[in-house]
Amino acid sequence: MEIDWQAAHDGGLAKLAPTDPTPVPATAFTDPEGGTHSLADWQGKVVLLNFWATWCAPCREEMPSLDALQAEMGGEDFEVVAIAAGHNPPPAVRKFLDEEGITHLPVHLDPRQQLAREMGVMGMPVTVLIDREGNEIARLIGGADWSSEAAKELVRQATAP
Repeated sequence: MEIDWQAAHDGGLAKLAPTDPTPVPATAFTDPEGGTHSLADWQGKVVLLNFWATWCAPCREEMPSLDALQAEMGGEDFEVVAIAAGHNPPPAVRKFLDEEGITHLPVHLDPRQQLAREMGVMGMPVTVLIDREGNEIARLIGGADWSSEAAKELVRQATAP
């Protein structure tokens, strides 16, 4: 996998920073139905992991582009995994997603911010690019347009054999 970080940077993902490949924690998170998940569930796929919150204005701005990216590119090789971290009651989450027209992102919750804390997430939004082996390879702190051509090219490069 060869990622052109400069092109992503120049294309609008200016805050995207490559990281040394670091295994992501196995910390569990949940869904509104009470199911338990961990990032290991997506091993073998490239994951764009997004931590967000219902009260976060930049998250509200960013979420439609994450939904669009998942709609266009989600599948066998790639998945957008959005996790509402902290106090986000499921009805508030549902209202947020309905207001923004988000239809392609399942709801995941990290109510005690255990996963967010273990991954060093201090504010929202934070988006982490995870490779097929389950390693964090890049991080973007703050909002971004994930439906941009630069973001799609990043996903194509990250999922290339």
